Amino acid sequence: MPEHTRDTASLGDFEFQCGESVPDLELAYETYGEFDGDNAVLVCHALTGSAHVAGARRRGGTSGQAAAWWDDIVGPGKAIDTNEYYVVCANVPGSCYGSSGPTSEHPETGEPWGVEFPAVTVGDWTEAQRLLLDELGVPHLHAVVGGSVGGMNAIEWAKRHPDHVDRVAAIAAAERLDPQGLALDAIARRCITTDPNWQGGEYYGGPEPTNGLALARQIGHVMYLSKSSMEDKFGRRSAGMDAVRDAFPSDPAAGFFPYRDVESYLDYQGEKFGERFDANAYLYLTRAMDNYDLASGYESGADALAAFSGESLVVSFTGDWHFTVEQNEELAGSFRRAGADTAHHVVESGHGHDAFLVEPDRLGPPLADFLDDGVDGRAVTDTREEDEDESEFAPVHTSLFSD
Repeated sequence: MPEHTRDTASLGDFEFQCGESVPDLELAYETYGEFDGDNAVLVCHALTGSAHVAGARRRGGTSGQAAAWWDDIVGPGKAIDTNEYYVVCANVPGSCYGSSGPTSEHPETGEPWGVEFPAVTVGDWTEAQRLLLDELGVPHLHAVVGGSVGGMNAIEWAKRHPDHVDRVAAIAAAERLDPQGLALDAIARRCITTDPNWQGGEYYGGPEPTNGLALARQIGHVMYLSKSSMEDKFGRRSAGMDAVRDAFPSDPAAGFFPYRDVESYLDYQGEKFGERFDANAYLYLTRAMDNYDLASGYESGADALAAFSGESLVVSFTGDWHFTVEQNEELAGSFRRAGADTAHHVVESGHGHDAFLVEPDRLGPPLADFLDDGVDGRAVTDTREEDEDESEFAPVHTSLFSD
């Protein structure tokens, strides 16, 4: 088995983009495989992921995510082969899985930072990862790979540190979140901040806003599924006579109507998430994602990537309405206009945004070949080049809000 380490790095005083600092930024990280000087691959996790990207299950609540979130992709003989690559994954600042964030101890008070923790951005994540790699003795990356907001983190590497990375793989990502995504995230945050237990973010040591956090997570789950996947998974089926509506209070008339599978699923997922994640961290991370814009500070996304001379792979999924095929093609277009060798690989899928986590058989081959051979990898296809009419490139994405 390749070597696996799990540790926390103290990176010293760190100034965030907002202008505020923490005296000793800590990042929880894991590494897999052995470093040989030019085989490092940084994996960037999605919104509520952790450093535990692969391997055995872990115990614990907010101290560590139990399941290895990309174990089907990262490991010996897998798409990101830890027999070949030295894989690093770090929990981002602002999260609650071991890195500095709202749940961390404030050095002056001994209490959790709460909402006094500085606002974080995707750029802050990237700079913190660069400092961590310096600590690990990794000056240069063979590749950086990320899905969802982790894909935004990956492309920020091409923007901020273009000379430090050869290949960038952004999966189910975008240059920025669209207004629909912004709106849903805003509602999710209001679920948290209107929970009476939120207490302005100072709830540590007392009842936590688990109901608000659970509702926020329910909105997230709806965003991650497609209309067709929800039909296949739940339909309009009742959850059955044994199902109990005990996660959230119901109105008096509810007993007359069926408690449906889809409701039961959302209640369960929301309740479990409330047990393992921190409400303030969810506020911080969603704002970092919402605020991200590749073109910020530049005239365009292509201008932001102009210094990157490596190769890029963009992967999108046809059923994903959270980060659509069209949004991914915009990102691929910016890489192309910047002069980077680029492929946009479109996967036909009905799974929605979660496809990058649940369809390793479709994602794995192009990702593995891209890491090995760049855009010339045998399983890497650029669908745009297959369609002479670019206006017909992207299939209409499946939306929960379409008729």
